[in-house]
Amino acid sequence: MPVHDYLRRILNARVYDVAVETPLEDAPQLSARIGGRLLLKREDLQPVFSFKLRGAYNKMVNLTERARARGVIAASAGNHAQGVALAARKLGCRAVIVMPVTTPAVKIDAVRALGAEVVLHGDSYSDAHAHAVACQRRRRLTFVHPFDDPEVIAGQGTVGMEILRQHHPQEHGPLHAIFVAVGGGGLISGVAAYVKAVRPAVKIVGVQTTESDAMTRSLAAGRRVELQQVGLFSDGTAVRLVGKETFRLCRLHVDQMVTVDTDEICAAIKDVFQETRSILEPAGALGVAGAKAYAARTPLGGKTIAAIACGANMNFDRLRFVAERAEVGEKREEIFAVTIPEARGSFKRLCSLIGDRNVTEFNYRIADQALARVFVGVQLARKSDAAVLAESFQRAGFPTVDLTEDELAKTHLRHMVGGRSALAAHEQLLRFEFPERPGALMRFLGSMSPSWNISLFHYRNQGADYGRVLVGLQVPPTEKAALRRFLVALGYRHWDESQNPAYRLFLG
Repeated sequence: MPVHDYLRRILNARVYDVAVETPLEDAPQLSARIGGRLLLKREDLQPVFSFKLRGAYNKMVNLTERARARGVIAASAGNHAQGVALAARKLGCRAVIVMPVTTPAVKIDAVRALGAEVVLHGDSYSDAHAHAVACQRRRRLTFVHPFDDPEVIAGQGTVGMEILRQHHPQEHGPLHAIFVAVGGGGLISGVAAYVKAVRPAVKIVGVQTTESDAMTRSLAAGRRVELQQVGLFSDGTAVRLVGKETFRLCRLHVDQMVTVDTDEICAAIKDVFQETRSILEPAGALGVAGAKAYAARTPLGGKTIAAIACGANMNFDRLRFVAERAEVGEKREEIFAVTIPEARGSFKRLCSLIGDRNVTEFNYRIADQALARVFVGVQLARKSDAAVLAESFQRAGFPTVDLTEDELAKTHLRHMVGGRSALAAHEQLLRFEFPERPGALMRFLGSMSPSWNISLFHYRNQGADYGRVLVGLQVPPTEKAALRRFLVALGYRHWDESQNPAYRLFLG
């Protein structure tokens, strides 16, 4: 289809019966950090919290009355499903949605609440699509494709139309680039078709995850490349094979592709929350993550860029993971394995080397008579500080391994440090609430009797006013009174967990 035909389709797209024109907002905190001006296109503010209803409604409103009367079917990881369901309710037609079984519950529940029939099948969009095609033939329904359809692409293209209309060069400066999340390619194809027809100097940059980069690989190869597997963290872009039409349009109009990893997406979710107090889903934050990655490699020099915040259907249960990985993704947290002598005073010396840097995590369990291996997380102002800190550990005679990029350590080992130890004689297990401020840990260590050995230590910064700390102290039976005096003088709220059945089962 010629470019001018897409321009006509986009200009005439019927989206505003259900969609709203979302704002293009300044992101001053992010702008200051990336060295340019970042504008957020807030598609997360749509009625179904995603841009997808634009394309779905535009496709369905242009169906014949007969086709609508038979009903429609779609395959979707969630956001397109909600768009089709809302459009079907608006148009008074039946909708069947096939969704991968991996789809977050928040999206499945939202689709059902809109009145659509939900069928769960397969682990990815591609699996759901194959099942939907079979159902469509059997039940004589009209298939509403989530991305590879001219009417769907035209509906999504209205996002690009709004960005150019809302961007004011006199106020914002010339628009350098627009960053767009890419799964199957419907959004970026529509945005690119409009922007390149109207303002061709604006760069169109697609963003994908490193685990679901079908469009990136396809553009590099000059043909559609089907992935054998896709990552499911960004479920809204987990597409194994991009569309024929979207691939054609991307070859014509997309200037560059950027890939980001899970940690960078988590950092972007946090960034947008700090700017807007809204929580994007992983696919919704891809544009922002890509803009940050692009700016890190290609200094913006004050240029203005836009990122589409394209969805906010976040499964609440994922927030714990996002919060944990955001600091690593922002390169603000470094994780080390540090080996120190198993001797009194070593832990205090390690803490003194960390200095006034914010400790995000300590994990340690006595396991060897000579050496102690401590899992340490530290918040850093600059990425370059990691090497400086590691070097200071090494100079102190503490062998150090940087685990920041180690997926095993970040996902599993940090939660598994510990276990039983025959060396933990006379162990008293105490749970504390430390005030979350610099010096709290050193005050604890400085007040403690030098004859007591720390046999277990666990702390993880949870972003609260108080840090929750679990400590094992080897206190001889004759010094129990001294321990009580120490705890009173310390003044930190605490609980004695030495008789806790969970401790006795797994650690005692």
